Parts: sequence; structure tokens; C-alpha cells
Amino acid sequence: MNTMQPLSLIAAPGQHLDAEQVRIFIARALPAADFVGKKVLLIVPDGTRSCPLGMLFKAVFEELGGATMALDVMIALGTHVAMSEQAICERLEITLEERRDKYEGVRFFNHEWDNPAALRNIGVITREESAELSGGLLSEEVPVEINARIFDYDHLVICGPVFPHEVVGFSGGNKYLFPGVSGPTVLNFFHWLGALVTNPAIIGNKWTPVRKIVDRAASLVKVPKTCLCMVVEKGGLAGLFAGDPVSAWDAASDLSRELHVTYKERPFHTVLSCAPPMYDELWVGGKCMYKLEPVVADGGELIIYAPHIHEISVTHGKHIREIGYHCRDYFTAQPECFAHIPRGVIAHSTHVRGIGTFENGVEHCRVRVTLATGIPRDVCESINLGYRDWREIRIEDYANREDEGVLYVPKAGEMLYHLHERPAWAREV
Repeated sequence: MNTMQPLSLIAAPGQHLDAEQVRIFIARALPAADFVGKKVLLIVPDGTRSCPLGMLFKAVFEELGGATMALDVMIALGTHVAMSEQAICERLEITLEERRDKYEGVRFFNHEWDNPAALRNIGVITREESAELSGGLLSEEVPVEINARIFDYDHLVICGPVFPHEVVGFSGGNKYLFPGVSGPTVLNFFHWLGALVTNPAIIGNKWTPVRKIVDRAASLVKVPKTCLCMVVEKGGLAGLFAGDPVSAWDAASDLSRELHVTYKERPFHTVLSCAPPMYDELWVGGKCMYKLEPVVADGGELIIYAPHIHEISVTHGKHIREIGYHCRDYFTAQPECFAHIPRGVIAHSTHVRGIGTFENGVEHCRVRVTLATGIPRDVCESINLGYRDWREIRIEDYANREDEGVLYVPKAGEMLYHLHERPAWAREV
């Protein structure tokens, strides 16, 4: 699947790349002489992905800022909430004063996924293609739309981290285009495809059906692209890869698999999965389930502990409150009841609720998912999730009890947990 050999820089075990190493690497990957007089757009993640983005942004600006006609930044929001200028500065690890003084010529843009006027149709994935790429799970013509602003530029620089991911297998690469700066149609299509395959069968696998759809959509974007893929470990940069979005992602995901997957010998009947502050609503806090589902025992309980979360989703909360959280089979058994709901929302519902069955009108989910958040009991119950008062949870009661079948994860959402011997429901499709 590689299209070219990417540049790579990998830190020694237990160490991180520093700013000078990154600066030298960026000068090799994006030499200023190649960008004289050109317009360059950096496409970067929002605040829900942890990475030392500021280190890369500053290195790219140092290399290209004096050569380009324009060097701007677009936040690959997907369907997340738009970021303020201050929030973008914090994401890029610069102050508002630096923004006004040193980086005043850099324009900031939020992706506008819900504004049809901001999107451009660039083609379709045909029924035949979608059937082939999805392994026969879906056969539909999929219009491909993307933020029209990218066509104002001569070159796109995609910059973001690679982690195990519940919908596509591993994040990064062309995923920063689709769904990062895409329209909702292709997003809803491949999120539903991921739900059909299921999270445990996709997460931590590379060439998934969804990845194939994402790469096919990205092939319709003819603007030249360079991808800077980061692999982050304990907040620092463990590896950096540069090249086209497929080859750079391919190499980075190999290192991510080494660093971001923790294997356990047996499942746990209780998991306390603690959401970091960057997950400020359940829409993203659900990652605390996705990454831990494979190690929860049948009939066990996973608790998402996040006192700071008070919202289901600012963007999608209305739909989620209507349908609640259910397993895949609940939706596939009665599709006519949910035809008016965006399939990306239904996919999110199934990913949070996990594997289950729906037979003779009765739903049976493999594990219990409980919220210990700022979301009230009545809301939790109305959306088919359990409730615990976070004030009554003592974290120390869950720590250091793995031999008893209790797992405590202090910062959940990015590290994937798997069993050495995967059960049938968690095997790759």
C-alpha cells in the first residue's frame, strides 16, 4: 500500500525528540526553496488529540514563513465544536501576544462541516467501489465533499498524531481530510461502516474497510499534500514521519501499535476509565469506552469517570437523547425507525454501548457502561447508560487491584487495551 518511502525520525526508547531535532527534520521534509511564493495550508487537529503540535507549528513557520506567499492554519474539526482564537493559540502553543507580533500573517480557520456553502463536491465513490472497499457491507454511491478553502492553496501540510482509533483502525494521515475537513455525507457513510464492523474488530488494525474508504476519498483531492505524522508517548514526541499521507501514516501506525497497545492476560469485571480534561463532552469522552472495551469481561462494568463532563454533545445531543445508546444489532434490526438520524450519530451510539445482540425485541449488551460524570441520573437512564455519583467514587479503591479483576486507567482514551488472546467478537473483519 505504500506509495513512497517516508522520512522518519524515531527517538531512542524512553526518550523524546526535542525542538532542534524537529526543526532539522522539518527543514528536510519541507525545504523552504520548494515553497517560494506558494500558498500553504496547515491542517491540524483540535484540542481532543494530545500531541506537541506547537513544536511542529513553530518549526514549519520557521522554515516556510519567510518563503511562502501565505501560510495559514485550518482546524480539522470533523463535526466538533469550533475553536476560539485563544483556543487555537493554546493548541499551537503560542500566546495571544505572539499571535499579534510574530504570527500576525497566519490566518486561522475552523472547518465548517455544517455549512454547505463552505464545501465543494469533488466526485463520488461509486456503488461498485464502496461495495468492494467495504467488503460487501455497504453498496452506495457516496458524494465526496470537502472544505472548498483548501483549493485556494498550492500545498497542504497535514499535521497530527497517530493513535489506535475506533472507526478507522488508526487515526492520522488522510483522516485529517476525511472527516477532518470534509462534508457530512462521506463522514456518516464510513462511520456507519465502522459501526457495522464494530469497534473491537477495527481498533488497532491498519488496512480496515474504513481506512480504504478514507484513502479513496482523499485520492480525489488533487492539491499536493505532505503529511507530518506524530507518534506521542507520555506527552512527548516518540516518532515523526513525513511523506505522502498514505506512506507517512503507514509507518507511523506501525510505531503506534508498538507504543499505544497494552496487552492483558485476562479480562476485568470492573474497569474505572478516567477521562482527561480534553474530553469535555461524552461525544469524545466515549473514547474511554472504545479503548477499553476489549478487556472488559462478559457481564462486566466499565465506568467512565469524568466529573468535568456535563454535556452529551453540543452538536449532536438532540439526536442522541432521542435514540439513546444501543448496540449495533438494535439499529440494524429496525432501520426504518432511525432513517432520520445521521448515521454518524448512530455509529457513536453503538461504539459507546459496545457489542451486543437484539433478538425478539430484547437487547442484551455484553458489558454495562456507567457514567460517573456531571450528567444527571435521569439523563443517563433516559439514554440507556448506567449512573454513579462521581462524588461517591474513591479512585484509590480501584487502583492496584488487577489480580482481583479490577482495572484502573488514570488517563483513558488514547492507549488501547487488548487481550493477548482475542475473543471471537474482537477479531479483525
